Amino acid sequence: MGLLDFLKDKGKDLFGGGGNEADDIKKEVERALGSNVQNLTVHFNDGKVSLMGTAKSHAAKEKAALIAGNVKGVASVDDDGLKVQSDQPAPAKATTYYTIQSGDSLSKIAKEHYGDPNAYNKIFEANREVIEDPDKIYPGQQIRIPAA
Repeated sequence: MGLLDFLKDKGKDLFGGGGNEADDIKKEVERALGSNVQNLTVHFNDGKVSLMGTAKSHAAKEKAALIAGNVKGVASVDDDGLKVQSDQPAPAKATTYYTIQSGDSLSKIAKEHYGDPNAYNKIFEANREVIEDPDKIYPGQQIRIPAA
């Protein structure tokens, strides 16, 4: 995936001002993904996050980058150092990323991408670690859109 850009002033407010931004992001990723990421190391410098370690799947790697990026104060995430276990095949199609716009709902996004607003649950399930409630998304939040 490489480098993903995010809106720095949007997202979950994790930082308490203690200067431990990398630790805060690491805890959030590990909380959300559990054993799906191993040996995770996070570096934070002036809004840029770098992730290193091992992800159990390509989806876990993508979710780790989105969790780290959807944090207020993060402008970009470089996940090149987060490797996927070697026994995992590469996905058949590249993942599509979408930035939530004002007025969006998961149903509206599902209609745009799948032609069916009732397919919103597919998007929600693919982003469960990023979206805690399908009715609580916000402009600037980035999500994964799974292949149809």
